[in-house]
Amino acid sequence: MTTVRFVGLDVHADTIAVAVAEPSGETRNLGIMPNRADAVRKLMKKLGPVERLRVCYEAGPTGYAIYWQLVGLGIACEVVAPSLVPTKPGDRVKTDRRDAVKLARAYRAGDLTPVWVPDAAHEALRDLVRAREAAKRDQLRARHRVVKFFLRHGHRAPLGCRAWSTRYWLWVETVRFPYPAQEATRLDYLQEIQHAAERVARLEQAIQEVVRTAPAPLRAVIDAVQALRGIAPLTAITLVTELGSMARFAKARQLMGYTGIVSSERTSGTRIRRGAITKTGNAHVRRVVVEAAWAYRHPPHLGPTLRKRQAIVEPAVREIAWKAQHRLYQRYRHLTRTGKPSQQVVTALARELLGFIWAIAVRVETAARTHAA
Repeated sequence: MTTVRFVGLDVHADTIAVAVAEPSGETRNLGIMPNRADAVRKLMKKLGPVERLRVCYEAGPTGYAIYWQLVGLGIACEVVAPSLVPTKPGDRVKTDRRDAVKLARAYRAGDLTPVWVPDAAHEALRDLVRAREAAKRDQLRARHRVVKFFLRHGHRAPLGCRAWSTRYWLWVETVRFPYPAQEATRLDYLQEIQHAAERVARLEQAIQEVVRTAPAPLRAVIDAVQALRGIAPLTAITLVTELGSMARFAKARQLMGYTGIVSSERTSGTRIRRGAITKTGNAHVRRVVVEAAWAYRHPPHLGPTLRKRQAIVEPAVREIAWKAQHRLYQRYRHLTRTGKPSQQVVTALARELLGFIWAIAVRVETAARTHAA
Protein backbone atom coordinates (compact mmCIF):
# COMPACT_ATOMS: atom_id res chain seq x y z
CA MET A 1 0.00 0.00 0.00
CA THR A 2 1.38 3.39 -1.01
CA THR A 3 1.69 5.83 1.87
CA VAL A 4 1.36 9.57 1.43
CA ARG A 5 3.44 12.18 3.24
CA PHE A 6 1.85 15.56 3.91
CA VAL A 7 4.29 18.46 3.79
CA GLY A 8 3.56 21.87 5.32
CA LEU A 9 5.58 24.89 4.20
CA ASP A 10 5.58 28.18 6.08
CA VAL A 11 6.84 30.41 3.30
CA HIS A 12 8.51 33.81 3.75
CA ALA A 13 10.49 36.02 1.42
CA ASP A 14 13.88 34.54 2.37
CA THR A 15 13.13 31.35 4.31
CA ILE A 16 10.80 28.36 4.34
CA ALA A 17 9.99 26.34 7.47
CA VAL A 18 9.23 22.70 6.64
CA ALA A 19 7.29 20.01 8.49
CA VAL A 20 6.13 16.54 7.44
CA ALA A 21 3.07 14.66 8.73
CA GLU A 22 3.46 10.92 8.28
CA PRO A 23 0.43 8.67 7.70
CA SER A 24 1.26 6.84 10.95
CA GLY A 25 0.51 9.99 12.95
CA GLU A 26 4.01 11.30 13.57
CA THR A 27 4.74 14.92 12.61
CA ARG A 28 8.37 15.93 12.17
CA ASN A 29 9.85 19.39 11.99
CA LEU A 30 12.53 19.48 9.28
CA GLY A 31 13.84 22.95 10.13
CA ILE A 32 14.22 26.08 8.02
CA MET A 33 15.76 26.34 4.56
CA PRO A 34 16.40 29.21 2.13
CA ASN A 35 13.52 30.21 -0.15
CA ARG A 36 15.36 29.28 -3.35
CA ALA A 37 14.23 27.08 -6.21
CA ASP A 38 17.23 24.76 -5.97
CA ALA A 39 16.72 24.31 -2.20
CA VAL A 40 13.06 23.40 -2.73
CA ARG A 41 13.97 20.92 -5.46
CA LYS A 42 16.61 19.21 -3.27
CA LEU A 43 14.20 18.98 -0.33
CA MET A 44 11.48 17.32 -2.39
CA LYS A 45 13.98 14.85 -3.78
CA LYS A 46 14.98 13.86 -0.24
CA LEU A 47 11.37 13.44 0.92
CA GLY A 48 10.69 10.59 -1.47
CA PRO A 49 8.90 9.78 -4.75
CA VAL A 50 6.73 12.59 -6.10
CA GLU A 51 3.60 10.42 -6.15
CA ARG A 52 3.86 10.05 -2.35
CA LEU A 53 4.03 13.77 -1.60
CA ARG A 54 1.23 16.24 -0.90
CA VAL A 55 2.46 19.79 -0.24
CA CYS A 56 0.63 22.89 0.99
CA TYR A 57 1.47 26.43 1.97
CA GLU A 58 -0.49 29.57 2.77
CA ALA A 59 -1.36 32.18 0.16
CA GLY A 60 0.64 35.34 0.69
CA PRO A 61 2.98 37.94 -0.81
CA THR A 62 5.31 35.29 -2.25
CA GLY A 63 2.64 34.40 -4.81
CA TYR A 64 2.45 31.10 -6.65
CA ALA A 65 6.08 30.59 -7.69
CA ILE A 66 6.55 27.59 -5.37
CA TYR A 67 3.22 26.13 -6.50
CA TRP A 68 4.22 26.23 -10.16
CA GLN A 69 7.66 24.82 -9.38
CA LEU A 70 6.20 21.86 -7.48
CA VAL A 71 3.54 21.19 -10.11
CA GLY A 72 6.31 21.24 -12.70
CA LEU A 73 8.11 18.57 -10.69
CA GLY A 74 4.97 16.42 -10.70
CA ILE A 75 4.16 17.02 -7.02
CA ALA A 76 0.59 17.64 -5.86
CA CYS A 77 0.48 21.07 -4.21
CA GLU A 78 -2.28 23.27 -2.83
CA VAL A 79 -2.23 26.91 -1.77
CA VAL A 80 -4.52 27.35 1.23
CA ALA A 81 -6.46 30.29 2.60
CA PRO A 82 -4.63 31.73 5.66
CA SER A 83 -7.80 33.03 7.29
CA LEU A 84 -9.33 29.54 7.30
CA VAL A 85 -6.42 27.68 8.89
CA PRO A 86 -7.66 26.21 12.24
CA THR A 87 -6.10 27.75 15.34
CA LYS A 88 -6.28 26.74 19.00
CA PRO A 89 -7.83 29.48 21.18
CA GLY A 90 -5.31 28.99 23.99
CA ASP A 91 -2.20 28.87 21.79
CA ARG A 92 -0.14 32.00 22.47
CA VAL A 93 3.17 30.92 20.90
CA LYS A 94 3.62 31.45 17.18
CA THR A 95 6.81 30.59 15.30
CA ASP A 96 7.60 29.59 11.73
CA ARG A 97 8.38 26.02 12.80
CA ARG A 98 5.12 25.69 14.72
CA ASP A 99 3.19 27.12 11.78
CA ALA A 100 4.72 24.55 9.43
CA VAL A 101 3.79 21.71 11.81
CA LYS A 102 0.26 23.05 12.15
CA LEU A 103 -0.12 23.20 8.36
CA ALA A 104 1.15 19.64 7.90
CA ARG A 105 -1.20 18.24 10.57
CA ALA A 106 -4.24 20.17 9.34
CA TYR A 107 -3.49 19.18 5.75
CA ARG A 108 -3.36 15.51 6.71
CA ALA A 109 -6.67 15.89 8.57
CA GLY A 110 -8.33 17.59 5.59
CA ASP A 111 -9.03 20.77 7.56
CA LEU A 112 -7.50 23.26 5.08
CA THR A 113 -9.32 25.22 2.37
CA PRO A 114 -7.42 25.59 -0.92
CA VAL A 115 -7.64 28.79 -2.96
CA TRP A 116 -7.99 29.08 -6.72
CA VAL A 117 -4.62 29.40 -8.46
CA PRO A 118 -4.77 31.25 -11.80
CA ASP A 119 -2.70 30.19 -14.78
CA ALA A 120 0.17 32.41 -15.92
CA ALA A 121 -1.84 34.38 -18.52
CA HIS A 122 -4.73 34.91 -16.10
CA GLU A 123 -2.40 36.05 -13.34
CA ALA A 124 -0.72 38.52 -15.72
CA LEU A 125 -4.06 40.15 -16.56
CA ARG A 126 -4.98 40.23 -12.87
CA ASP A 127 -1.71 41.97 -12.03
CA LEU A 128 -2.50 44.61 -14.66
CA VAL A 129 -6.02 45.18 -13.32
CA ARG A 130 -4.70 45.48 -9.75
CA ALA A 131 -2.05 47.95 -10.93
CA ARG A 132 -4.80 50.13 -12.34
CA GLU A 133 -6.70 49.87 -9.04
CA ALA A 134 -3.58 50.97 -7.16
CA ALA A 135 -3.16 53.89 -9.57
CA LYS A 136 -6.74 55.00 -8.89
CA ARG A 137 -6.04 54.95 -5.14
CA ASP A 138 -2.91 57.06 -5.67
CA GLN A 139 -4.89 59.48 -7.82
CA LEU A 140 -7.50 59.87 -5.09
CA ARG A 141 -4.83 60.54 -2.47
CA ALA A 142 -3.18 63.13 -4.71
CA ARG A 143 -6.48 64.93 -5.16
CA HIS A 144 -7.14 64.87 -1.43
CA ARG A 145 -3.78 66.52 -0.79
CA VAL A 146 -4.72 69.44 -3.03
CA VAL A 147 -8.17 69.84 -1.47
CA LYS A 148 -6.78 69.78 2.07
CA PHE A 149 -3.95 72.15 1.13
CA PHE A 150 -6.40 74.66 -0.32
CA LEU A 151 -8.77 74.27 2.63
CA ARG A 152 -6.01 75.00 5.15
CA HIS A 153 -5.46 78.36 3.47
CA GLY A 154 -9.12 79.29 3.08
CA HIS A 155 -9.62 78.44 -0.60
CA ARG A 156 -12.95 76.79 -1.36
CA ALA A 157 -14.46 75.87 -4.72
CA PRO A 158 -17.46 77.90 -5.95
CA LEU A 159 -20.87 76.65 -4.85
CA GLY A 160 -22.37 74.08 -7.19
CA CYS A 161 -18.99 73.20 -8.69
CA ARG A 162 -18.61 69.43 -8.90
CA ALA A 163 -15.24 68.20 -7.67
CA TRP A 164 -12.63 67.71 -10.41
CA SER A 165 -14.98 68.69 -13.22
CA THR A 166 -13.81 71.04 -15.98
CA ARG A 167 -15.13 74.02 -14.06
CA TYR A 168 -13.36 72.81 -10.91
CA TRP A 169 -10.04 72.54 -12.77
CA LEU A 170 -10.47 76.09 -14.10
CA TRP A 171 -10.92 77.29 -10.53
CA VAL A 172 -7.89 75.33 -9.31
CA GLU A 173 -5.70 76.95 -11.95
CA THR A 174 -6.73 80.44 -10.83
CA VAL A 175 -5.71 79.88 -7.18
CA ARG A 176 -2.46 81.57 -6.23
CA PHE A 177 -0.50 81.84 -2.96
CA PRO A 178 1.52 84.80 -1.64
CA TYR A 179 4.70 82.88 -0.76
CA PRO A 180 7.00 81.09 -3.22
CA ALA A 181 7.15 78.02 -0.97
CA GLN A 182 3.37 77.66 -1.12
CA GLU A 183 3.37 78.13 -4.89
CA ALA A 184 5.99 75.41 -5.24
CA THR A 185 3.83 73.11 -3.11
CA ARG A 186 0.75 73.86 -5.22
CA LEU A 187 2.56 73.15 -8.48
CA ASP A 188 4.01 69.91 -7.15
CA TYR A 189 0.60 68.68 -5.97
CA LEU A 190 -1.01 69.52 -9.32
CA GLN A 191 1.78 67.82 -11.25
CA GLU A 192 1.27 64.70 -9.14
CA ILE A 193 -2.45 64.70 -10.04
CA GLN A 194 -1.59 65.03 -13.71
CA HIS A 195 0.93 62.21 -13.44
CA ALA A 196 -1.65 59.97 -11.70
CA ALA A 197 -4.24 60.69 -14.40
CA GLU A 198 -1.77 59.78 -17.15
CA ARG A 199 -0.85 56.60 -15.30
CA VAL A 200 -4.50 55.52 -14.96
CA ALA A 201 -5.17 56.23 -18.66
CA ARG A 202 -2.06 54.28 -19.70
CA LEU A 203 -3.04 51.24 -17.62
CA GLU A 204 -6.66 51.30 -18.84
CA GLN A 205 -5.43 51.36 -22.43
CA ALA A 206 -3.18 48.38 -21.70
CA ILE A 207 -6.10 46.47 -20.15
CA GLN A 208 -8.25 47.06 -23.23
CA GLU A 209 -5.50 45.83 -25.53
CA VAL A 210 -4.94 42.66 -23.49
CA VAL A 211 -8.67 41.87 -23.33
CA ARG A 212 -8.99 42.30 -27.12
CA THR A 213 -6.42 39.54 -27.60
CA ALA A 214 -7.76 37.31 -24.80
CA PRO A 215 -9.32 33.89 -25.56
CA ALA A 216 -12.88 34.01 -26.91
CA PRO A 217 -14.49 32.27 -23.86
CA LEU A 218 -12.97 34.86 -21.53
CA ARG A 219 -14.18 37.76 -23.67
CA ALA A 220 -17.63 36.17 -23.91
CA VAL A 221 -18.02 36.15 -20.10
CA ILE A 222 -16.77 39.75 -19.83
CA ASP A 223 -19.30 40.90 -22.45
CA ALA A 224 -22.16 38.92 -20.92
CA VAL A 225 -21.66 40.17 -17.36
CA GLN A 226 -21.84 43.76 -18.64
CA ALA A 227 -25.51 43.16 -19.50
CA LEU A 228 -26.17 43.73 -15.80
CA ARG A 229 -26.83 47.27 -14.68
CA GLY A 230 -23.95 48.92 -12.83
CA ILE A 231 -21.27 46.64 -14.28
CA ALA A 232 -19.03 48.62 -16.60
CA PRO A 233 -16.19 47.04 -18.66
CA LEU A 234 -13.52 47.46 -15.96
CA THR A 235 -15.84 46.01 -13.32
CA ALA A 236 -16.54 42.99 -15.51
CA ILE A 237 -12.84 42.50 -16.21
CA THR A 238 -12.08 42.70 -12.48
CA LEU A 239 -14.71 40.06 -11.71
CA VAL A 240 -13.42 37.64 -14.34
CA THR A 241 -9.74 38.09 -13.50
CA GLU A 242 -10.28 37.74 -9.75
CA LEU A 243 -12.76 34.85 -9.85
CA GLY A 244 -11.64 32.86 -12.87
CA SER A 245 -14.16 30.26 -13.99
CA MET A 246 -17.34 30.77 -12.00
CA ALA A 247 -18.51 27.28 -12.90
CA ARG A 248 -16.18 26.03 -10.14
CA PHE A 249 -18.84 27.24 -7.69
CA ALA A 250 -21.62 24.63 -7.57
CA LYS A 251 -24.11 27.20 -6.26
CA ALA A 252 -24.40 30.96 -6.19
CA ARG A 253 -24.27 30.82 -2.39
CA GLN A 254 -20.75 29.43 -2.58
CA LEU A 255 -19.68 32.47 -4.62
CA MET A 256 -21.32 34.76 -2.06
CA GLY A 257 -19.46 33.06 0.76
CA TYR A 258 -16.19 33.15 -1.19
CA THR A 259 -16.38 36.94 -1.48
CA GLY A 260 -17.31 37.45 2.18
CA ILE A 261 -20.64 39.19 1.52
CA VAL A 262 -22.58 36.90 3.85
CA SER A 263 -23.60 37.48 7.43
CA SER A 264 -21.45 36.17 10.24
CA GLU A 265 -23.28 33.87 12.62
CA ARG A 266 -22.94 32.72 16.23
CA THR A 267 -25.49 30.04 17.01
CA SER A 268 -25.69 28.11 20.25
CA GLY A 269 -28.62 25.87 21.07
CA THR A 270 -31.83 27.70 20.23
CA ARG A 271 -30.14 31.08 20.17
CA ILE A 272 -29.24 32.41 16.72
CA ARG A 273 -27.19 35.58 16.36
CA ARG A 274 -26.21 37.03 12.98
CA GLY A 275 -23.82 39.93 12.64
CA ALA A 276 -21.94 41.91 10.04
CA ILE A 277 -20.62 40.36 6.84
CA THR A 278 -17.64 38.04 7.23
CA LYS A 279 -15.35 39.97 4.82
CA THR A 280 -13.40 36.79 4.14
CA GLY A 281 -12.21 35.98 0.65
CA ASN A 282 -11.51 38.33 -2.22
CA ALA A 283 -11.75 42.01 -1.22
CA HIS A 284 -11.33 43.23 -4.82
CA VAL A 285 -14.50 41.43 -5.92
CA ARG A 286 -16.36 42.60 -2.83
CA ARG A 287 -15.50 46.23 -3.57
CA VAL A 288 -16.56 46.29 -7.22
CA VAL A 289 -19.79 44.36 -6.57
CA VAL A 290 -20.85 46.75 -3.79
CA GLU A 291 -20.09 49.70 -6.08
CA ALA A 292 -22.21 48.13 -8.84
CA ALA A 293 -25.09 47.45 -6.43
CA TRP A 294 -25.65 51.19 -5.87
CA ALA A 295 -27.11 51.37 -9.39
CA TYR A 296 -30.13 49.36 -8.27
CA ARG A 297 -31.45 52.16 -6.08
CA HIS A 298 -33.18 53.46 -9.22
CA PRO A 299 -36.23 51.99 -11.01
CA PRO A 300 -35.57 49.48 -13.81
CA HIS A 301 -34.41 51.28 -16.94
CA LEU A 302 -32.43 50.61 -20.10
CA GLY A 303 -30.28 53.59 -21.00
CA PRO A 304 -28.41 53.96 -24.30
CA THR A 305 -25.13 52.59 -22.90
CA LEU A 306 -26.71 49.55 -21.25
CA ARG A 307 -28.84 48.88 -24.33
CA LYS A 308 -25.70 48.90 -26.47
CA ARG A 309 -23.93 46.43 -24.15
CA GLN A 310 -26.94 44.10 -24.15
CA ALA A 311 -27.23 44.11 -27.95
CA ILE A 312 -24.29 41.70 -28.30
CA VAL A 313 -25.46 39.07 -25.80
CA GLU A 314 -28.03 36.32 -26.19
CA PRO A 315 -31.69 36.89 -25.19
CA ALA A 316 -31.43 34.57 -22.18
CA VAL A 317 -28.68 36.76 -20.70
CA ARG A 318 -30.75 39.90 -21.29
CA GLU A 319 -33.66 38.23 -19.54
CA ILE A 320 -31.53 37.47 -16.46
CA ALA A 321 -30.23 41.07 -16.42
CA TRP A 322 -33.77 42.50 -16.64
CA LYS A 323 -34.94 40.18 -13.87
CA ALA A 324 -32.04 41.43 -11.73
CA GLN A 325 -33.15 45.04 -12.17
CA HIS A 326 -36.70 44.31 -11.01
CA ARG A 327 -35.66 42.00 -8.17
CA LEU A 328 -32.95 44.23 -6.71
CA TYR A 329 -34.92 47.46 -7.03
CA GLN A 330 -37.88 45.92 -5.21
CA ARG A 331 -35.49 44.57 -2.60
CA TYR A 332 -33.97 48.03 -2.13
CA ARG A 333 -37.41 49.63 -1.64
CA HIS A 334 -38.49 46.96 0.83
CA LEU A 335 -35.36 47.17 2.98
CA THR A 336 -35.25 50.97 3.04
CA ARG A 337 -38.87 51.09 4.15
CA THR A 338 -37.96 48.94 7.15
CA GLY A 339 -35.46 51.59 8.23
CA LYS A 340 -32.22 49.80 7.29
CA PRO A 341 -29.21 52.09 6.66
CA SER A 342 -28.49 52.54 2.96
CA GLN A 343 -25.03 50.96 3.23
CA GLN A 344 -26.48 47.78 4.73
CA VAL A 345 -29.19 47.69 2.09
CA VAL A 346 -26.69 48.04 -0.76
CA THR A 347 -24.51 45.33 0.77
CA ALA A 348 -27.54 43.02 0.76
CA LEU A 349 -28.15 43.93 -2.89
CA ALA A 350 -24.51 43.17 -3.71
CA ARG A 351 -24.91 39.70 -2.24
CA GLU A 352 -27.91 39.00 -4.48
CA LEU A 353 -26.23 40.64 -7.47
CA LEU A 354 -23.49 38.02 -7.18
CA GLY A 355 -26.17 35.39 -7.74
CA PHE A 356 -27.15 36.98 -11.06
CA ILE A 357 -23.49 37.35 -12.05
CA TRP A 358 -22.97 33.66 -11.31
CA ALA A 359 -26.04 32.65 -13.34
CA ILE A 360 -24.91 34.60 -16.41
CA ALA A 361 -21.26 33.53 -16.21
CA VAL A 362 -22.05 29.84 -15.74
CA ARG A 363 -24.48 29.92 -18.66
CA VAL A 364 -21.91 31.51 -20.98
CA GLU A 365 -19.08 29.22 -19.82
CA THR A 366 -21.24 26.14 -20.33
CA ALA A 367 -22.20 27.28 -23.83
CA ALA A 368 -18.53 27.92 -24.67
CA ARG A 369 -17.52 24.42 -23.53
CA THR A 370 -20.37 22.84 -25.51
CA HIS A 371 -19.39 24.79 -28.63
CA ALA A 372 -15.73 23.79 -28.24
CA ALA A 373 -16.69 20.12 -27.89
